[in-house]
Amino acid sequence: MNLLITGGTGYIGSHTVVELLKLNKNIIIVDNLANSSTKVLDRIKTITGKTATFIEADICDKSALDKIFSEYNIDAVIHFAGLKAVGESSQRPLSYYHNNVTGTISLLKIMDKYKVKNLVFSSSATVYGENNPSPLDEGMPTSATNPYGQTKLMIEHILFDLAESDSEWSIACLRYFNPIGAHESGLIGENPNGVPNNLLPYVAQVAVGRLAQLQVFGDDYDTVDGTGVRDYIHVVDLALGHVKALDKLSEINGCQAINLGTGNGTSVLEIVNTFKAVSGQDIPYEIVPRRAGDIATVFADASIANDLLQWQTTRDLTMMIEDTWRWQSQNPNGFDSTSSE
Repeated sequence: MNLLITGGTGYIGSHTVVELLKLNKNIIIVDNLANSSTKVLDRIKTITGKTATFIEADICDKSALDKIFSEYNIDAVIHFAGLKAVGESSQRPLSYYHNNVTGTISLLKIMDKYKVKNLVFSSSATVYGENNPSPLDEGMPTSATNPYGQTKLMIEHILFDLAESDSEWSIACLRYFNPIGAHESGLIGENPNGVPNNLLPYVAQVAVGRLAQLQVFGDDYDTVDGTGVRDYIHVVDLALGHVKALDKLSEINGCQAINLGTGNGTSVLEIVNTFKAVSGQDIPYEIVPRRAGDIATVFADASIANDLLQWQTTRDLTMMIEDTWRWQSQNPNGFDSTSSE
């Protein structure tokens, strides 16, 4: 099976490529390297003993995509490519709409041209907006509060409309909750450009000394300790969710939204305290005012994934943080760390 993986050198994409190569799939990665590095390719080869084909290209470039589809007999696509920083999306909305929405339309047109109608799409739990109570399930109304979330929601609408118009499409929209962790080897993990936008890489960089302290946004929520609660999922469990979705595409008629989460919530301070215990490092933090739009508790109802995909998470919070710390401590500067080259 020839699989096209857009954004395959990124955090979630690279872990998914590892799991697919272990199953002897033929992988063609397309990435513009806006948020990633080709150094991950050598790490993937070290882990798996196998090589993925890599093509540096942008999914907005239809001629480049056309060339790829004409040269490779693609059977299915897993679509990760896109900009993903919530805060940045409010500062650069046109970039986000162009890269994420226009890029996806470009990809879908080429897929349609070559009659490749099997797709796993990287969506997000951000499409549930602010007003739904947890556990969040796929039947709830969707909305978005920032341009990043709007792009995911727009793409979902496009995919549902596409599948409605043409019954040959089989599409899984995987709504991620909060991916953390790293490969157990410590060779690949989350490698954000600049200051991290997500909690775990920020905590890890404080622990390794790259950042001075963590800001905790609010401690007066109605939660176990007053800090925000989220559903954290190990990136390898998430990657295996893509493998399962790919396997089950033949059973999906049209477009199906599927949550990928643990179904459990963990607070910010529970994360901090577990990270301190695992790493033996102090994690200085300060409480600062809530961020606009943040809500107290978000976690998944993952029953559709459990039933339809026969998938469930197997890695607990301690393992997630152990793997995060192994990656960060062995690669203090990410893929630019000379000590791990």
